[in-house]
Order: sequence, then structure tokens, then C-alpha cells
Amino acid sequence: MRTGRIAAFVVGLLLASGPLVAQELPRTHLKVVGAWGNLSQYKNFEQPFWTRELPAKTNGAITAEITPFNEMGLKGAEIFRLMRLGVIDFGSTVLGYVAGDDPRNEAIDLAGLAPDVATARRISDAYRPVYDRFYREQFGIQVLAIWPYPAQVIYCNGALSGLDDLRGKKVRTGNRTLAEFVEALGGTGVTMAFSEVVPALQNKVVDCAITGTLSGNAAKWYEVTTHLYALPVGWSQVMHAVNLKTWERLAPSVREVLSREIRDLEDRIWKAMDVETQQGIDCNVGRESCTMGSKGKMTLVPVSERDRATLDRVLREVVVPKWAKRCGAACVEEWNRTVGAIVGISATP
Repeated sequence: MRTGRIAAFVVGLLLASGPLVAQELPRTHLKVVGAWGNLSQYKNFEQPFWTRELPAKTNGAITAEITPFNEMGLKGAEIFRLMRLGVIDFGSTVLGYVAGDDPRNEAIDLAGLAPDVATARRISDAYRPVYDRFYREQFGIQVLAIWPYPAQVIYCNGALSGLDDLRGKKVRTGNRTLAEFVEALGGTGVTMAFSEVVPALQNKVVDCAITGTLSGNAAKWYEVTTHLYALPVGWSQVMHAVNLKTWERLAPSVREVLSREIRDLEDRIWKAMDVETQQGIDCNVGRESCTMGSKGKMTLVPVSERDRATLDRVLREVVVPKWAKRCGAACVEEWNRTVGAIVGISATP
């Protein structure tokens, strides 16, 4: 008899705890600005996370609407400035796009810095506290996550056998350090928005262009280029953040759920990048293994060990020193202690 009463009491507590948990999570609707809407990262991760996964995991307590910045007529460089002004609450953009705001935004994706996605993750995690502090103090922004696009590689409209063939060519780059890398090889770096690249290649404004393997496939670069050199020269990391005042207005229980679920999203994106990088290669060259994009007919150029060594040399002798001068002594000290310790480079301002 006593056992039955105890069991009934425990069941009662369990039943009571369900509604209590629901009551502690107030109904919250969020507005989010995502990264490039035509790319797999948005379609496969950002959009479903905010519109389906988060509402499902919170029984509808947290809902959101998300719009990619390119569908808002933005190019990406404006996101954090608009976030600082409170025009955007939650938003994502490529850190290289906002390098003009501060050289720290280049720190984790200097050309040639990370030869593989595992190294890129270690670098991002090590430097994350610097971004946390910098964006809170200078922009009034709370950093929530950093994740990459597939490996950034070289697409050329014309024959290419290796890095030496970039000499004399005009190459579209998405950030300043990639332009400095191209110029160190005797080419001309042309900084250009992602959306402008296809007509630029068609009209021979540029000879080659750099972007992610699957990103370029989604944008149909395989239709306007012939050769793919899949040497990873960067990872084009995205930072996802929120206006600090908006964040602090949310209920603590909502912030806790969002922090946990966005960390999970970040992990899933990092883990997917090896697959997406290879899929981008497979699709651009038309292999049967292509399942995530459209099949092109590009020529895949074998990557030489000589070029890997050249990339590392240019990183150490050109890219890092130029960036260090832009960033200054305090910035360089932070970088040496975090990123530099991982890659074995000590920069001098």
C-alpha cells in the first residue's frame, strides 16, 4: 500500500514537471539574417535550424523567420554594422567581408593558414575568446558561433597546371589576404562580391576566381571555368552573432536553449565540411559520386607538394607579415598566443 502511494507521488511529480518546463520557456519569435541563400550551408543548415529544428525541439515555444542577406540586397560587409545599430538582431556573415572594419576579422583565415578543416577548427576555437571580447566591447554584439564554408580553391577559365600559372592572371578573391597571396605569385588580386563573379569570368574581367568547392558549384562556376585546382587556400569562416541588447532582453531560459542548440549547429557544420569539400570537387568534375550539386565537366588539376610548400612559404613570408602590420602590436600578441602557437608562426607587428 505504501509502495503504491510512493509510486503515485513520483508519477505526479513527473507529470507536474512537464508543464513547468514549458512554462519556464516563454514564447519567443526571432528574426534572423542568414548567409548566402543559394548555398548548401544556408539550405541544409541555417534555414532548417531556425524554421524547423528549433521550433520542434522547444515544442513551438521558440520560433524564427530567416532571410539570407543576399535576398535583402546586402553584400555581407554591412551585417555587423547594422547589428551594432540594432537594425539586425541575429545575423551571419563571412568574416573576410568585414576585414575593413578591423584586421582581427582576417586572423583565423589568412591565406594558407589551415591546410585542412581540423586545423581550421582548432584555429577558430583558439581565437574565439578574442572575438568574444572584441565584438562585445566594440560592436555591442554577442558572438554565438563560427563555422566554415568548404575549402576555398582556385577556379580558372583556361588551362592551369599549378600556382606558377597564376602569374599575370587576374584572380577574384573574397578577402585581402587572398589578394596578397595571389600578388605574391605574380598575379593580380581582384576583390569582388560573390554575386558578381560569374559575369566577370564570362566577360574575362578576371581569369580565375577563388571560392569553396561546393559554393562555386552551387553558383554554377563550372559553366564559366574549365580548370579546378583544389589546393585549400582558406575556409571563409562565417560568424553568427546577435545584438547584445537583444540577447540580454531574452529570458535566461531562452538564451540557454539558443546557446546550446547553436553550438550543436556549429559542430554539425564543421563536421560536414570534409564531405561538402569533396562533393564540390566531385560535382564540378562530373563524377558519379556527386549527390549534393550539379555535374560539371571541369578538369581537376593534381595538387603538387611543391605548391603546398609554396603556399606555406607565402603565408609565412608575405601574408602574415603584411597582416601583422595592419593589426598592430596588441592584436599580434593575441594572435601569437593563440593561432600562432597552433601553426608554429610568430608574427612581428
